[in-house]
Amino acid sequence: MSAPEVVVRPGADELAATVAGELVARLAAAQAEHGTASVVLTGGGIGTAVLRAVAAAPGEVDWTRVDVWWGDERWVPAADDDRNEKGARAAMLDVVGVPAERVHAIPAADAGYAEPEDAAVAYAQELAAAGDGAVPRIDVLLLGVGPEGHVASIFPDSPAVADDRTVVAVRDCPKPPPTRVSLGFPVITAAEEVWLLVSGEGKAEAVARALSGRETPASLPAAGAVGRRATRWMLDQDAASQL
Repeated sequence: MSAPEVVVRPGADELAATVAGELVARLAAAQAEHGTASVVLTGGGIGTAVLRAVAAAPGEVDWTRVDVWWGDERWVPAADDDRNEKGARAAMLDVVGVPAERVHAIPAADAGYAEPEDAAVAYAQELAAAGDGAVPRIDVLLLGVGPEGHVASIFPDSPAVADDRTVVAVRDCPKPPPTRVSLGFPVITAAEEVWLLVSGEGKAEAVARALSGRETPASLPAAGAVGRRATRWMLDQDAASQL
């Protein structure tokens, strides 16, 4: 496992522009090698800003040959503004024209599943089908990081930290909404590249702890978010202020 790469930009706008440009280049390279590309999206302010920047400059990517997944989703109805999918569609997916069959959304609370556990099983099955029974190739997996070090919806000291399933239901999250569906570490660590996108001084301590090499995924899930080939921490100056 190679050492994490740390990229720092002066502010959130510059960070979003950098990530967007590099994401477009990485997906284009994946298409040149494999014919298709795949990405796992994240929500939040910086994640959505990246998607808007991609939509403004979609580059040489053939968006009809990109598979889109999500790292986690809030267990709310499809029309709820808390849905990561809803924000991603408005910011980028509908703009660049990703076909419906390549948009792999985590089921919403009104999609016909009685419980989030049922939705997690369905999403795990969709992943397995795309990967011929295993985790499909993921070229870039984007993650935000919370002030306490959570990634996707894997929070410190939560059962999801040690869960070996590819997709898990998460209840009683310490931030609202409390119920979510999240990728597990078996998917995160199977991705070719994991990019952690972090903006703001409030997350600087979590960034410094994760990069110290002294934390475990149980105490700080972000410390366990590593890619097979590369792990990139992409920060603005405030988020990097304690490094």
